[in-house]
Amino acid sequence: MTLTVFTHTDFELHNMGDGHPESPLRLASIRQSLEALPSDELIFNDSAPVADIEQLKQTHQAAYIDNLVEKDGWLVLRVKEGEVDPEVQLDPDTAMMQHTWIAARRAAGAGIAAVDRVLDEKAKGNKSRAFCAVRPPGHHALRDGAMGFCVLGNIAIAAHHALNNWGLKRVVIVDFDVHHGNGTENIVEGDERIRLYSSYQANYYPFPDISAAKPNVIHTPLQRGSDGAVFREALTPWFADIDAFAPELILVSAGFDAHAEDPLAQIKLHESDYTWITEELVKLADKHCGGRIVSMLEGGYNLSALGRSVVAHIKALIEN
Repeated sequence: MTLTVFTHTDFELHNMGDGHPESPLRLASIRQSLEALPSDELIFNDSAPVADIEQLKQTHQAAYIDNLVEKDGWLVLRVKEGEVDPEVQLDPDTAMMQHTWIAARRAAGAGIAAVDRVLDEKAKGNKSRAFCAVRPPGHHALRDGAMGFCVLGNIAIAAHHALNNWGLKRVVIVDFDVHHGNGTENIVEGDERIRLYSSYQANYYPFPDISAAKPNVIHTPLQRGSDGAVFREALTPWFADIDAFAPELILVSAGFDAHAEDPLAQIKLHESDYTWITEELVKLADKHCGGRIVSMLEGGYNLSALGRSVVAHIKALIEN
């Protein structure tokens, strides 16, 4: 089976400054690592489309999207007037510069295009999966604001597209980033068509309030120092729950910053753990979704570990 990788050169133009962990080098590392895979297994789509403004408003508050459009216009004007590298700080960790808005819209557009791809192939009787190598990431973006390196809720936008434009009734989002997908939760909480499963380091950014979680959001916090054995034991109960929910599509917020080599947290996973969770999701997708999985890049900040982990994830998507 082949897998489509949706990406675009615009993603590497978004640059929040030297030393920022969410760096353009992340995608360069991924692409270099993927070159080692057999060429007949991957289809590179380097033309991730720009998401339509009105479609973004199906997920985010219209005022927030309009404000981003206004800020982008201001940045463009400043560049035309000769200012070098103007930027707007959207939150303490997230800056917007002249290339950010187009990159963010393409990141959301990649998820939309990937959903279209796998659902269209299913309609033709083919099994299809996709991975979106995108920046900026999305799972911290709130309904009405940017947060934690994220501008738009890429995975939530993809889920809404599948539900609203393809008529699906049940979508699962699995988020195994080391940080809780609080933005995704903020957007999808209470929506019975969507079930969100999120594993993350406990007592760590963004410090979610588990007691306030709606029934469609499943929190799985992991204590600092947890290794692959703990990770697998903690996530195993997800699978029976997903099986009972019988999703028509599985979406993955694929964060690789829980790797033991990652500098931003203290969970001790390895590539084999990402292979394991991916293989388990493939089994469920084959049972309920005609094999349909769309995965979107979230975190991962050690470049070597990120590249190796993405390869492990993608090989599991292709080979199972």
